[in-house]
Amino acid sequence: MTTCYEVRRVPVHSCLLVSDREEAQSYPCGDIRLAHCAECGFISNLLFNPVLQDYSPDYEETQHYSSHFSAFAKRLAAQWVDDYGIRNKTILEIGCGKGEFLDIFCELGENNGIGIDPACNPARLSDTANKRLRFIRDLYSPKYKNLQADVICCRHTLEHIYPTGEFIGELRKTIGDRHDTLVLFELPDVTRILREQAFWDIYYEHCSYFTAGSLARLFRQNSFEVIDVRRDYNDQYLILAARPSSAPTRPDFDLEHDLEQTNSDVAAFQAECPGKIRFWQNRLRQFADEGQKVAAWGSGSKFVSLCTTLEVSGELAYAVDINPHKSGKYVPGTGHQIVSPEYLQRDPPDVIVAMNPIYRDEIQSELNRLGVEAELLAL
Repeated sequence: MTTCYEVRRVPVHSCLLVSDREEAQSYPCGDIRLAHCAECGFISNLLFNPVLQDYSPDYEETQHYSSHFSAFAKRLAAQWVDDYGIRNKTILEIGCGKGEFLDIFCELGENNGIGIDPACNPARLSDTANKRLRFIRDLYSPKYKNLQADVICCRHTLEHIYPTGEFIGELRKTIGDRHDTLVLFELPDVTRILREQAFWDIYYEHCSYFTAGSLARLFRQNSFEVIDVRRDYNDQYLILAARPSSAPTRPDFDLEHDLEQTNSDVAAFQAECPGKIRFWQNRLRQFADEGQKVAAWGSGSKFVSLCTTLEVSGELAYAVDINPHKSGKYVPGTGHQIVSPEYLQRDPPDVIVAMNPIYRDEIQSELNRLGVEAELLAL
């Protein structure tokens, strides 16, 4: 593998709730050295240390407070239910987070669900939801091979797993001869990150990065038949559906034939990303020199990565987040305070930087509701 990007002293967690500014500023850090394999397209952080990871109920990763994201999640669940006839089945979700998607998935198809995640919190869900769901507060491992399910779902989790080949191989062994088991995965698409030089989407928890082709190859090499692989959410996410096969399978989708393009994208990213970093450093410092107060909308991983990569702090006043569980907390690494949207009425900024452009309309609508006039930019 060939190194294509490096950044030092990155907080090992971006979404853990920290109640004290000093504790947040002294949060443990690690290093990132992304390397790329030209033979399969896989990209990974060679300096990742899984021992530094500590997922717990204090890990606040949910995006379901966003109406835009919730609408997408409901659409995806409904599509899976309809396309694959997932009704009156048992669904196992690996990395279920707070359980919101599993709840939607089960409700739409009258299914039962089992969710595994060290950050799960059943108290967040309704009593009705908890009657059809069972949660295990742990990391998924072969010790749970006794859990039987018709559908295995895994959303935004594979990118957190360092030995990806081992993980998918063990999952295939767990399924065994049950060839009717449906496997559904969703995760970030590194192609967009490379082409947009979106360095803010590179952070410590994400140790593994996939294109459509490298993801499909991973599954095919581990004896899965890929029945769908596509992009969604404005090409930010990869969606893959597969079923077990008796042997490795051959590519069947146009998106899988991406090695040459991926190698080109990596080379372009390596050449152009330093310029993108300098652009945002200069822009934020220009705002500061002009005496303009700048806030970020979104306090999660993108914000942490943006600040640590640009090595900025005072240039951003605070981070706004619609998740009420984050309000009053502090961002790991930078120590920025996290505030609710209503805070802007008391201390309005001149400029707001949206951490994800897909939420721009939603953010502007919220600013209009609050009567806050600020220039809204998006990464």
